[in-house]
Amino acid sequence: MSKALTVVLLLAMVIQILKPLNLPGLRQRRDFWRIAVFAIAVMMLTVLVRP
Repeated sequence: MSKALTVVLLLAMVIQILKPLNLPGLRQRRDFWRIAVFAIAVMMLTVLVRP
């Protein structure tokens, strides 16, 4: 599951660079780093939750 989430977030970053998503906070191409910060936080959470 975490690998699928990683792929989805990477695709979202690529799409954000090519054509902005127009979501609040993601209206410009240079905002792709926010997706990366979210991805890092989610990955850290999955590491903490795993037994």
